[in-house]
Amino acid sequence: MHLLKWSSRMDRRQFLRYGSALSGSGVLASLWPTIASAGDVTKAYPDELLSIEMYTKGKIKVGDYITADNVELVKDLLDPAKYKHVAEMGRKLKVVATTTDWMKMGPWEYQEATLSNQGQAKFDSTGNVVTQDGKPWIGGHPFPQSTSALQLFAGLTLSWGRHDANLFAMKEYDLNPEGEIDYQYDLVWAELSPVGRLVIDPKPYVPDQMDKLRFNTVVYTAPESQKGASYLNVWYYDQNKLPDLYGYVPYFRRVRQFPTNQRFEPLVPGSALYLSDAWAAGDPLHTWGNYKIVGRQPMLAGVSSGWNPDNDNWEHGVHGGPKGDSFFDSVVEMVPEAIVCEAEPTGFPRAPISKKRVWFDARNQMPLAMVTYDRAGLPFRSFDGCYGLFEGGGKQVSDGAHPYWSWTYFHAYEFQSGRMTRVEHVKELRGGHKSSVNDASIYQRYLTHAALSRLGRA
Repeated sequence: MHLLKWSSRMDRRQFLRYGSALSGSGVLASLWPTIASAGDVTKAYPDELLSIEMYTKGKIKVGDYITADNVELVKDLLDPAKYKHVAEMGRKLKVVATTTDWMKMGPWEYQEATLSNQGQAKFDSTGNVVTQDGKPWIGGHPFPQSTSALQLFAGLTLSWGRHDANLFAMKEYDLNPEGEIDYQYDLVWAELSPVGRLVIDPKPYVPDQMDKLRFNTVVYTAPESQKGASYLNVWYYDQNKLPDLYGYVPYFRRVRQFPTNQRFEPLVPGSALYLSDAWAAGDPLHTWGNYKIVGRQPMLAGVSSGWNPDNDNWEHGVHGGPKGDSFFDSVVEMVPEAIVCEAEPTGFPRAPISKKRVWFDARNQMPLAMVTYDRAGLPFRSFDGCYGLFEGGGKQVSDGAHPYWSWTYFHAYEFQSGRMTRVEHVKELRGGHKSSVNDASIYQRYLTHAALSRLGRA
């Protein structure tokens, strides 16, 4: 299967000849040794894969917008959803300069650990990632020189947000095909890792929780009809097991355990988000299978500059669609090498999808976009967003001694119904819920049964 085609002078044949068929290895030089020695990706790629201006022969440059008028010039650099959004639905993508400093492509401690812990990871006999002496993983990406789709998905599943603990204050907007916002939610997303810890003591493990991979809670705080509804996922380190799923039901005013295999349904009415979608790896690694790399390509994606310092609550402007508010104001940049992977939901016989396709940034192994396909093989749903350092305009959000790195916004789109869900990472919500990072108190405040009950009754 060949997904790679584009019209710059670096054609697909050249890319494949210089790049490995199995791993993200750069084109002019081996990528990972280049990063490890210089901390910069420039020497690994030709200029036309780092510069949109060179790629398009001057027709699009940094600062320009990709719109329906010029999108055909870069069609091969966009995932199917972004292309449809721009070509048919009025989305605009502002082009920013390519990020080449590798330390700006993730949290500082995570990037450092990826460098220092390279070569220490392996899969054990049960298919779980462990250190060479068989203990749970110790932090950073276990396979920075990933040679398979399984390694890419394994690293992503081990650490979604790449911090020890995250608390995201979020605003969700659900739009119908006519572009009307028919549902709007405020919610809190909390996640904490008891293994692979790099900042919060004890590290790298919480001794009595080494059989767990993460605790993850979603709490809805508005509107009143959904206030207090919450879900707690307790993930096992063993990626052959489904998480335990608990929820607080405001109507009954108690916590209940839910079937954990129903991961392809929206959590609240109107949403185009499933538990399975989280970070493009919302299910345990081995509940999916047939992992494979199906292509490699340069890409336009949001990997920096998505934070909005001009709004005190970090909220974004909107545009496009029938009513002018279907999309967040979006940025993209040239990603010189994306590894295109597919996987099938082998552990979910009644899943409505047949496979997912995920584009990974070869430089830092983060997902750039995801498209799922229904059982007939037609595009079903999509997921794309933007990451970056929270700095700009003379302002900065700190993560300890360094600028905070995280996601800033994302879009989830249903190809067949036309529904759109857009979600942004904001500073705080009503009720005192504020975004924070590497705060150990997140566990007691959001990630226990008692926390669910307390939040539900607040």
